[in-house]
Amino acid sequence: MTTELDAAREAVADAGRAMLADGLVTGTAGNVSVRVGDLVAVSPSSMSYDAVGAADVCVVDLDGTVVEGPHRPSSETPLHLAVYASTEAGAVVHHHGMHSTAVSVVHDELPALHYYVVRLGGPPRVAPYATYGTPELAASVQTALTDRSAALMQNHGAVAYGADLEEAYDRARLVEWLCELHTTAARLGQPRVLRADELDAVVARRATS
Repeated sequence: MTTELDAAREAVADAGRAMLADGLVTGTAGNVSVRVGDLVAVSPSSMSYDAVGAADVCVVDLDGTVVEGPHRPSSETPLHLAVYASTEAGAVVHHHGMHSTAVSVVHDELPALHYYVVRLGGPPRVAPYATYGTPELAASVQTALTDRSAALMQNHGAVAYGADLEEAYDRARLVEWLCELHTTAARLGQPRVLRADELDAVVARRATS
C-alpha cells in the first residue's frame, strides 16, 4: 500500500504541473486526486503547482481526515470525496479551463456539437453554482455527474473522473476541447447541435467497433 500511495502522490504532483502547462489552471486553482483503497492522495491547498512535490501531496481518508502530509488538503477535497462516494472513480481532476468556465456561465448543459461527448457518457451537465469547498457544491456536482464522467460547474470550471488518473485527465482535457469548440463555433454563427438519435447511433457504432 505504501508504494502504491507514494506513486499516487507523485502522480498528483505531476498532474498539477501538467494542468498548468496545458493552460487548464492559473495560480493555485484546480486540484487533482487519486484513490488508493480507503485513502485519497489530493493536491495541497494554496500551493503553486511548480512547487508541489510528492511529499507535499496530502493523504486523507474517505471521511476527509488528514492521514499524512505537511499541508492542508485542497479546499475542494469534499468534492473529490463525493465523487468517490457515488462512482467507481479511481481519480478526479478539477480545472478552471477558460472555455469550460465560459460555457458554464451561459448553458445548463454543454451543447453536443461533436460526437466525442459520448466518451463522457453524454453532454456534460452544468452543476448549479454553490460556494467552493462546500457540501452544497459537492452535492450539486454529484447530481450533475449522474450517468456522466464529467460535468461543468457553474461560474467555476469543470470536473472529470476516470478509473485512473490518465483517464480522468484525458476526460478533463476533452471537456475543455469540447467547450473550446463551442465557443469557437458560436462566434461564427448558430452552431448545429447533434440530435439524440445521432448520438445514439454513435454509441451503437462504438459498441460494435
